[in-house]
Amino acid sequence: MSALVSPRFLRALLPPLSLTVLLLAIFYLQPRTMSYFGLNLLLNLAVPIALATIAQMFILCVNEIDLSIGGFVSLAACITATWLHDTPLLGIAALLGLVAAYAGMGALIHVRQLPSIVVTLGMSFVWLGLAVLILPTPGGKAPDYLRTLMTLKPPFVPFPIIASVVLALVVHFALMRSAFGTVLRGAGGNPRSLERAGWSLLKLKTTMFAASGLFGVLSGMALVGLTTSADANLALRYTLLSIAGVILGGGEFVGGRVSPIGAVIGAVTLALAGSFLSFLRLNPDWQIGAQGAILIIVLALRVLIGRVEAKR
Repeated sequence: MSALVSPRFLRALLPPLSLTVLLLAIFYLQPRTMSYFGLNLLLNLAVPIALATIAQMFILCVNEIDLSIGGFVSLAACITATWLHDTPLLGIAALLGLVAAYAGMGALIHVRQLPSIVVTLGMSFVWLGLAVLILPTPGGKAPDYLRTLMTLKPPFVPFPIIASVVLALVVHFALMRSAFGTVLRGAGGNPRSLERAGWSLLKLKTTMFAASGLFGVLSGMALVGLTTSADANLALRYTLLSIAGVILGGGEFVGGRVSPIGAVIGAVTLALAGSFLSFLRLNPDWQIGAQGAILIIVLALRVLIGRVEAKR
């Protein structure tokens, strides 16, 4: 079998193929979306979802899972819409504190050998409680510079597309093409070899959790820039969306196997699923079901391709 049709190539092709099929379906149902304004509207929330998906990807890369990212993004959004807007220095300090807290959570999980699924589930309630304390009712206001950034209208190509491409490429080269990125991925793929080589797994996992916290904060800030206000429950769905986005993009739960470009494509695909359903005039409550169906179909295709590869 030639390289162009090898199972590995087909597996890598699944995320962009899924996005393409969904886009074509949307264009068929609503031709007016094939325009600058239409694409901008369709992909309006793609950037914060993509940032949260990258945050989840860093955790999955070290064989852990994060069930608190939705609450964390909501908390970051509440801080952005209140403290960062009213008292910028306090807001910046609080957001940096969130990144440090995420790093500390990763260190605790590793040192005490705690299951990340339990720790992060518990922390999700902590993040949510803090968000409610900061912003008991929906409100706040986005800083002007965030609003300006997230509503940019560059010529020819909508801002969400540019931002998603830049995000995917930056993380791809940092994690997949750099020497230190290879070491970070090794913390999930071959931790024993790294320890024998003198690397500290504690430092590596702490670094990955800190990176996850940073992108979670950026996701919350981007979300506030789009919505102009915040709510303690604003991004709770991002937990499941981020996991699904990573897996849809070719990532796996074990072995440090992830794809930053695929993760961003997966996030954009899931963000478009809601628009696809709205054009079908179905109840919005079915959106999660549609996103799950897309994930199941892609995973089924990955299993079939994997079996073909195993028989070679």
